[in-house]
Amino acid sequence: MATSQSPMEDAMRGKIADCFAPTSLEIFNDSHLHAHHKAMEGSTSRETHFRVYITSDAFKSKMQPARHRMVYTLLKDELAAEGGIHALQLRTRTTEEEDKAKASGTA
Repeated sequence: MATSQSPMEDAMRGKIADCFAPTSLEIFNDSHLHAHHKAMEGSTSRETHFRVYITSDAFKSKMQPARHRMVYTLLKDELAAEGGIHALQLRTRTTEEEDKAKASGTA
C-alpha cells in the first residue's frame, strides 16, 4: 500500500481498501486550497479537505446517496475528530461504470 506524507490520507486509504477492495482509489488532499477560509481559522490541521475517487464493485446495485453514506459511515471518526476532515468530495463508481466513463472519455 502506498503511503503519503499525510496521516489522515493514509488512514482513509487503509480503511477504504479494507472495506471496499477498490479496483481504483485516488485521494487528493486539497486542504492547501482552503487554508485561508474563515472556517479554517485556528485549525492546526493541514488535512481537512479531500477528493476521493473510488471504483469498487461493493457499490453495485446502490444509488449514489447510499454509496456516499457507506463512505461517510466508514470515515465517521475522521469526520468527527477535532482538526479532522472538514470537507469530503466523493466519486463512487462500479468497475462497469468506470469502464463506460473511460470509453466515453468522461473518466
